[in-house]
Amino acid sequence: MSFLEVRELVSGYDRSTVLGGVDLELDSGGALGLLGRNGVGKSTLVMTLMGLVPVTSGSVLLDGVELAGRRPDVIAKAGVALVPQGRRVWSTLTVAEHLALAAGRRAGTWTVSGVLELLPRLAERRRHFAGQLSGGEQQMLAVARALLTNPRLVLLDEPSDGLAPAIVEQLIGVIGVMRAEGVAVLLVEQDLHLAFSVSDQIAVMEKGRIVHRVPTEEFRRDPATAHRLLGVA
Repeated sequence: MSFLEVRELVSGYDRSTVLGGVDLELDSGGALGLLGRNGVGKSTLVMTLMGLVPVTSGSVLLDGVELAGRRPDVIAKAGVALVPQGRRVWSTLTVAEHLALAAGRRAGTWTVSGVLELLPRLAERRRHFAGQLSGGEQQMLAVARALLTNPRLVLLDEPSDGLAPAIVEQLIGVIGVMRAEGVAVLLVEQDLHLAFSVSDQIAVMEKGRIVHRVPTEEFRRDPATAHRLLGVA
């Protein structure tokens, strides 16, 4: 059994079905890059796994424990953390206050001092309000907040959005540290450089389903399939 197993997952909003039966697996410490055109359900999948979109049917097993349909706080306590699209930090709280709120929710190796050592720019800015940070600094704060919950699975939704290339490279390094600590990573991303740099495998979504999944190197060697599925060379 894989660490994360999703089977025939169906979810959506009000009377609209977005996910039409998603299947995926992810091992502990593994990373899956989830690609697809806009509007195919990638963010809905992440939000469903976090309990923020209601499940209609299907199964989400994390280390053998069923999480489908559970509340977000229950899912977080099971070891799932979300780095949401758009960062969603609180502009009127300082960096230090963000970290204090996240720390100590689950026992584990990640501490405030350890996170600040990994992300030294946050240490320099810890007395600043989140609204005063640059976009890259806010993204690193969102990542730090997730790490301080000592997760076993991190869901990253478009983390490179609006970031300078240098910050993307820093993010690649941080995801590598997560994986080295045994954290599984599900990455929704448009930046192929980021997705290819950190992922063992690439999956592509179409119309609420995963229609293609291969090792990353195989995907990179098959530009015709990438063009057909994503419209890129």
